[in-house]
Amino acid sequence: MTTVQQAFLGSFEKELIAEIEEVSVVKQFKAGEIIMDIGQYIKAMPLVLDGVIKIIREDKKEGELLLYFLEKGDTCALSIACCVGSKKSEIRAIADVHTTVAMIPNQYLDSWMGTYKTWRNYVLESYSNRLNELLSTVDNIAFSQMDVRIMNYLKEKASIRNSQKIEITHQVIANDLNTSRVVVSRILKSLENQGKILLQRNNINLL
Repeated sequence: MTTVQQAFLGSFEKELIAEIEEVSVVKQFKAGEIIMDIGQYIKAMPLVLDGVIKIIREDKKEGELLLYFLEKGDTCALSIACCVGSKKSEIRAIADVHTTVAMIPNQYLDSWMGTYKTWRNYVLESYSNRLNELLSTVDNIAFSQMDVRIMNYLKEKASIRNSQKIEITHQVIANDLNTSRVVVSRILKSLENQGKILLQRNNINLL
């Protein structure tokens, strides 16, 4: 089974998967490599086949702002807009880990919208998901210090279970704190870098 089939089998028609495999260019990026950059004309839309991409907005005065992460099966709605409108990119996409993407040439984006229902739904859902993630990011920046809320939440969980090892998923934390899993994952990684927690699969250890 190809990487495209692994990522999208069950989501796209077999005919669409075959077209993606025929016209796309599969590329691999090491962690930290720039996949697309600010000011660059985007000639192809990336589909994430494996790995994680972080999408960053840059402000000359304030520095960089992490907007959201893209994972296996995702694409970037902002890059779609640039592809369709032949505009320069306003975001920077960086491989967060070793990442494989299928680059779809711009000319196929519109034609597939009319030909394949699953592609149309996928693009519209991508816009919706990325918009929700952006709204969550704005809310957290504007209204709360989510890192403090998450740490208090974890300490309470540890106290209740009488254990520094907490079996929990990022999605459960997101649901409990009324935020997005992407925001929770980003903050947990930051807390780990600060030496406050240790992240394991479906487990978080307080240090």
